Amino acid sequence: MTGYVTDALFGDPRTGHPVALFGTAAGRLEHRLWADSKPRGVAYAALCTFGAVGLGVALQAATRRRPFARFATTAVCTWIVLGGRGLAAEGAEMARLLEAGEMPEARQRLSHLCARDATTLDSAELTRAATESIAENTSDAVVAPLFWGAVAGIPGLLGYRALNTLDAMVGYRSPRYRRFGWAAARADDVVNLVPSRIGAALTVLCAGGRARTAWRMWRRDGGRHPSPNAGQVEAAFAGALDVRLGGTNSYGGEVESRARLGDGRDPEPLDLRRAVRLSRRVGAAAVALAAVAAR
Repeated sequence: MTGYVTDALFGDPRTGHPVALFGTAAGRLEHRLWADSKPRGVAYAALCTFGAVGLGVALQAATRRRPFARFATTAVCTWIVLGGRGLAAEGAEMARLLEAGEMPEARQRLSHLCARDATTLDSAELTRAATESIAENTSDAVVAPLFWGAVAGIPGLLGYRALNTLDAMVGYRSPRYRRFGWAAARADDVVNLVPSRIGAALTVLCAGGRARTAWRMWRRDGGRHPSPNAGQVEAAFAGALDVRLGGTNSYGGEVESRARLGDGRDPEPLDLRRAVRLSRRVGAAAVALAAVAAR
């Protein structure tokens, strides 16, 4: 709870963010280990992830008989791995740029939310991309870390964030990472199977008067996404916001045509602001659930 509140109040550390430091170290290791090979990718993902888990085990062991130190360490690690405030800030800034018609700035800003090619995207497509990213990252950056923290303590917090960071770094279906990044991408899918569905369920609970529609869209459309997890929360968000998500996306030159999620209209900048507010409510519900589960 304390780590969540700290993230909500202050966001990510401005300098020396441990996740950024981990990413730098993982990038250097990738430079040494990379080959167009699944076994190399398995070794890379295992070394990085189990290194983070090992650090978590060491921290948990060191604070076993020191309750305040355990409390403080858990709070700091939770703060480090969460990204709720940063996600909300990026969503709000994207909405501001789109409302102001600042398309070049909005295209550049989208990279803070996702890796989608934004060069040719218009306002409607930028809004859709940002809304989808808010939904997906509500699970990845808030619900899932809290889930794994409740289940496995400090090792769960650090291990999940390490694996999710690796997926963001090498989990793309580009020629370079199609084989080397396979292990990180599949492992990230596995560890998000339960949290993504919890995130979708919490979205339904937080949807207010549109809870029934959010439930229906989740159950009908959640499995239409190429990812076994992202579509769960995106479909629930689509129903809760009465918008339609999905369509054609481009990632690093790879074009994907995705099924439509939801029956509403195409999202507008105002809907992006609503998505940010919904994301905050889901995060608050997730931390309450995690607190109860961790007792």
